[in-house]
Amino acid sequence: MKLKLVLAAAIVTGLGLTAAIAADEPQVVRQEMMKKVGGAMGAIGGIVKGEKPFDAEVVKASLTTMAEAGKDFPNHFPAGSEVGLDSEASPKIWEAMDDFKAKSAELTKVAEAQLAAMPTDQASTGAVMKAVGATCSSCHETYRLKK
Repeated sequence: MKLKLVLAAAIVTGLGLTAAIAADEPQVVRQEMMKKVGGAMGAIGGIVKGEKPFDAEVVKASLTTMAEAGKDFPNHFPAGSEVGLDSEASPKIWEAMDDFKAKSAELTKVAEAQLAAMPTDQASTGAVMKAVGATCSSCHETYRLKK
């Protein structure tokens, strides 16, 4: 009985360790970051489409998420991370890293500018979505593989 308990504990520990290692992989980190940005855009989009009422805190949290992602995102593209997991990252990222970093910095700049001007209603939130969306599209058109 004790042997089964020890084996079960070892398996659970091993699974937890595997998950922790995977969480540190650059591909996993950047995919999680983009999921957060996508969620932030979705939250703003819900307001713009009238599916959700205007909520300044939601807009603020969403823009903050985008600004933070823009600052950190390029740090998760080290050499060698262009292979591995199923990814939408284009090899062009590693060929033009300076431009990729500039586009990521632009996301931060635009998100922070929108935070400074903080929208006050659904209509002004639409302007936020347009500005941030254009920045996202600019990067995706160049550096995201279509699957």
